[in-house]
Formats: sequence, structure tokens, C-alpha cells
Amino acid sequence: MEALRGEVAKVVVGQDPVVSGLVIALLCRGHVLLEGVPGVAKTLLVRTLARALAIESTRVQFTPDLMPGDVTGSMVYDARTAEFSFRAGPVFTNLMLADEINRTPPKTQASLLEAMEERQVSVDGTPRPLPDPFLVAATQNPVEYEGTYPLPEAQLDRFLLKLTVPLPQRDEEIAVLQRHAGGFDPRDLDAAGIRPVAGTAELAAGRKAVAGLRVEPDVLAYIVDIVRATRTSPSLQLGVSPRGATALLATARAWAWLSGRDYMTPDDVKALAKPTLRHRVQLRPEAELEGVTADAVVDAVLAAVPVPR
Repeated sequence: MEALRGEVAKVVVGQDPVVSGLVIALLCRGHVLLEGVPGVAKTLLVRTLARALAIESTRVQFTPDLMPGDVTGSMVYDARTAEFSFRAGPVFTNLMLADEINRTPPKTQASLLEAMEERQVSVDGTPRPLPDPFLVAATQNPVEYEGTYPLPEAQLDRFLLKLTVPLPQRDEEIAVLQRHAGGFDPRDLDAAGIRPVAGTAELAAGRKAVAGLRVEPDVLAYIVDIVRATRTSPSLQLGVSPRGATALLATARAWAWLSGRDYMTPDDVKALAKPTLRHRVQLRPEAELEGVTADAVVDAVLAAVPVPR
């Protein structure tokens, strides 16, 4: 993990929590929703991570005129053979960057549902498996809503984590400018000296180790109590589903393993609660008008639910 952060830091200043979140998603076979204003290196971060892990990556710019077949692939007529053949879309990769996913209509957003959940694409009645590992890293702009199509709850729930990509601190922004003043080109990762520090074999071994991590019954009950508390929160009209509980178990378990332990603690659950649950709850309109945020509700739930000893 330290080697991976070191490689990413060659081109991206800061953003260690986002790197950790993407690695957790890879270990848990999940997907990530990245939210941040334009220009905070979301695309560069994903490209660099793919290079450092020696996995294939593609980028799709989601636009209002993008069609489902442009993502999944489609049947193409071959005049030489007088037959139709399947031409794979950009979803057939290890790490797919779905840039500004909320700028495309719901029918194109839905083209990713089967890929994200079943890890396959069905075209012309034939299911086609996707490569392993497979991760969708989708980005969206939190402040610009004109011409966008908000993701439905069913699709939001398929994202393992929602990570916020913050603006850099003053010192970090100075470091960014110093690199650019020195001739740094973010489009040329070869010149930056990014080298693979892990691969699919290491990811597979990591998944196996995470799956074998010890979890005590009291910690499982703690996760259930947190999830059930969101369903009765007066600020929420939609709480966390059972899928959210299994997601929190998976992410906390991966975080415990990355921290060098073979067991999980309530602190691991707390550390991953907000990125795992913030997009799975829906605020009541009156709470939104009062300025309540999903993160604040999750914090209140964590403060109210007794921690096992």
C-alpha cells in the first residue's frame, strides 16, 4: 500500500484517502463514485492507479447523446462474412472511468447495472463475462446540476463507496504549481516514471486474505445496529438496505487488513461508515432545507449506537 501511494504521489499531490478507497474497492470487488469539483485530478488519479497496478483501464466521457451500446458494445454486421459479430465496448476492461456519469440519460446509466452487479454484459441474448478484476470509477460534479440526470437509488446502491475528492490544501496546491513550473505533463505518465508495484496476482491474494479475516459476532451486531438506526432516523426518508450492511462489513474488513491486522474492530467500522453509507441514505426535504447532510446523519448515528467492548 505504501509503495502504491508512493507511485501515485509522483503525479498526484495528496488524496491518500481516495487511493485507499479505490484499493479497498478492488479488494472487495466493488465500485466507487468519486465526487469533486472539476480540476482536482480525479481522472489523473484513476489513470495513475491503473498504471501502478498494471491493469487495463478505459475512460468514457458520459454525454447526453451517449447510447447504451457505446458503453457495453454491440452487434456489428460484417459485409465480408454476411454475419453479425460482437464488438466489445469500453466496459470490457479492468478499471473503467465513467467520467461525469450523471450527464447521460437514465437508459445509458442503466447499461452499467448488469456489469456492476453481475460482472457480465448481455447483448443479443448472450451473456459475456467481464475481465477480473473489474471496477467502475464514476465521477460527478457536486455543484453543477444543469443538464444532468441524478443517479437513481438502485444504481447508487451498487457503488461500494462514495468518495469525496477535496480541493488541495495551500501547501499541496503550491506543490502542484511547482511541478507544473518544472515541466510536469499530466498526460505523460511515462515521463513521470510510474512503474507497476502490484498486479492481478497480488489483488487476488489480497482478496483471499481479506475474506479470511476474523470478525467477532459483537462487531457484526454493531454493523446491524448502525444500519437499523439509519432506518429510524428522523432526518432520513430512506435508510440503509441490507446490501449496505454487507458493504460496510466488506470495506471495514479490507481496511483492517490494510492496517496490518487479521481481525476487525469497531473502529474499522467507524472509519468506513461515511464513505460506505453516505450515498445509501436519502434525506427528508425538511432536513435538507435545514442544511443537514448525509455525513452529519451518519455521524449522529455512530454517536448514538453503543460500541461493543
